[in-house]
Amino acid sequence: MSGDSDSSDSDSVDSGSFDSEKKESSQPFDAEGFLRTVTDRPGVYRMFNAQDDIIYVGKASNLKNRLSSYFQKNVDSAKTRVLVSHIHEVQVTVTASAAEALLLEHNLIKEHRPRYNVVLRDDKSYPYIFISVRDEYPRIAYQRGARRVKGKYIGPYPSAGSVKRSLSLVQKLFRVRQCEDSYFRNRSRPCLQYQIQRCTAPCVKHISPEDYAQDVAMSMKVLEGKSTEVIDNLAARMEEASDTLQFELAGKLRDQIGNLKAVNDLSNTMRDREDADYVGVATRGGQSCVQVFFVRNGTNLGNKAFFPTTPAQSTSAEILNAFISQFYLEHDVPREIIVSEPVQDSQLLQEIFSSRAKVSVTISHKVRGERAKLQTMALTNADVSLAARLASRSGMAARLDAVRELVELDELPSHMECFDISHTMGEATVASCVVFNAEGPDKQQYRRFNISDITPGDDYAAMRQALTRRYTRLLKENADLPDIIFIDGGKGQINVALDVMKELQIDSVEVVGVSKGPDRRPGDETLILCRQKTEKQLNNDSAALLLIQQIRDEAHRFAIAGHRGKRAKQRQKSSLEDIKGLGPKRRKAILTHFGGIQKLTKAGVEDIAAVPGISSELASRIYDELHPGGLLPKVQSKE
Repeated sequence: MSGDSDSSDSDSVDSGSFDSEKKESSQPFDAEGFLRTVTDRPGVYRMFNAQDDIIYVGKASNLKNRLSSYFQKNVDSAKTRVLVSHIHEVQVTVTASAAEALLLEHNLIKEHRPRYNVVLRDDKSYPYIFISVRDEYPRIAYQRGARRVKGKYIGPYPSAGSVKRSLSLVQKLFRVRQCEDSYFRNRSRPCLQYQIQRCTAPCVKHISPEDYAQDVAMSMKVLEGKSTEVIDNLAARMEEASDTLQFELAGKLRDQIGNLKAVNDLSNTMRDREDADYVGVATRGGQSCVQVFFVRNGTNLGNKAFFPTTPAQSTSAEILNAFISQFYLEHDVPREIIVSEPVQDSQLLQEIFSSRAKVSVTISHKVRGERAKLQTMALTNADVSLAARLASRSGMAARLDAVRELVELDELPSHMECFDISHTMGEATVASCVVFNAEGPDKQQYRRFNISDITPGDDYAAMRQALTRRYTRLLKENADLPDIIFIDGGKGQINVALDVMKELQIDSVEVVGVSKGPDRRPGDETLILCRQKTEKQLNNDSAALLLIQQIRDEAHRFAIAGHRGKRAKQRQKSSLEDIKGLGPKRRKAILTHFGGIQKLTKAGVEDIAAVPGISSELASRIYDELHPGGLLPKVQSKE
């Protein structure tokens, strides 16, 4: 069955379950009678059990030969023997060619998901970077889904995280806008992105279309892996600016060259203009992992792990063959697919992929040099990813996986942040930000924000201030943004968070609200999923809810601790300390004279002025501080 299997992205694995099944049919399948009627033409076959369920789908260039191999007396594969023991009926569909059979097999596996096929559950589209080149001031943006809008698309990228890093790079280097067109067209003044030097404010014409077009062109070249060409261009412009005494411009270009060289030195580039995927597969413990490295225009865009549903005892060759056919019949095909071991149907797959991509596509196994290193890296990463998955059946990794499914992320979240507000009737307002990574709390990254200049008790304004301060700083420092932001609060706080994200033009972060139930009991929380525009209540034992509760409770604890410390400090502070002209010695003299602050508050201005070293004017200020809004009695001079 090596050439007829396919692969998928599922956790559930049929490991070792074949032998435990009972034979569904009381009467054996009449293989001899069936084989007498089978044609030798190409086609697809479907195997059914006694309950009329499709348990396997396969293809063949010669149906008679292929199906006969299942019913021989001595079958080496235990997997095949178990499959045959459950066959109650076999149906065949004749096709015009082997290529047509492959396409039909793929569609049937995708539709029915038979238990004895390797099944790839990867129905997500892959992200691209989109450049609206037809606009006067084009935008560069994250794009997932159908590419209906005309413009330039760069990718596909293996994950949203790799797109975020690329967008952050070009925004830092060339300050091209990433905002939505509706936001861009309605600006009357520059937004915050301009203030933190991540945009040149084309919305209010702070840059000419010609200069902006030059920035867009260089951004595209960097994203396409042509950094060397951009560096040469910037160097020529820097020399020209220096010769014409435009030293400020020359300095800016020098900084761009330095940043770009640093990135270029760190990036893993392959052969110039190489357009290839490197695919490695590992199997262990009844599970499998397929790792793909995406290389476009000579630049490694990143890698992604897939965990297919595989029948027990599936070989790596079967899984690889199935993955290649299923994955690339759904997604864009590169010019070359480099695999960790030979693929059985490589010739047929090359013909189909070439026809679909309208360019020659090859499937290679033997490569040398740098390409061999990346081929080995794909295989090593597959093994490491599988080992990590096998080790994460419980604990933090399982909870992360549950959160990933809840929020519909491509990968496990590795950076999550949660915000909470704490105060006492508006006093000493503090906002907390706690950070969790793949291992749990990252306490070195925790932050508190002392909230000021708001109406006391206004939680919405406090949340807005904390979020704005947090993510403005991360953008300025070009630091990594979180995968998920949890907000402790209901729809009001969530709307504030979404407004801040919109203002800062951060659209790649998932925002999730954690709203307490009416009785504020743990387990009654409602989760507000902003991207999906839905609300969910999870079971008390949900792994996702348990992790979200842990993060929320930690944010709450951290906020309360900060608030109590700030409140205690404020309450311990003497009201006399803020009075101008009343230093430590005079404060001590006044408190000693009256025996404490309580008797001082009952004293009049003249009584206070009687203290040695306290003038009538200072006595009036002290009285005003202790009696805000009160009427002052007439003060007589000490003389």
